[in-house]
Amino acid sequence: MTWKNVCSTDAVPESSLKQFDIDGVPVLVANIDNEFRCYPPACPHMEERLAETGLCNKGVLTCTTHLWQWNLLTGKAVAPSENNRQMLSYDAKVEDGHVMAYIEEELEYDFDDEDDD
Repeated sequence: MTWKNVCSTDAVPESSLKQFDIDGVPVLVANIDNEFRCYPPACPHMEERLAETGLCNKGVLTCTTHLWQWNLLTGKAVAPSENNRQMLSYDAKVEDGHVMAYIEEELEYDFDDEDDD
């Protein structure tokens, strides 16, 4: 695959998340002060659907199920005491008012059975 048109920049309001399906690959788009990032839609902790459980505030994604947090610009955990999982991401860019993601294959997390907090 190559660069794919995910959505218009207007489709994802500032400080929000929205999920799209691109050729069978689910992609979560985050708008952080009009900077766009594209992620797999599952929480890196326990596969929660971030389009439903995620809150985007001041560049931080919080999964409301277990209150784990990530910096949306870097994908790194915020206060990584027990949360040491970085978010996977697709390369993203804005072109002619559209969010584009570079998708070679679907990104998925490895979830261990031990992760049952």
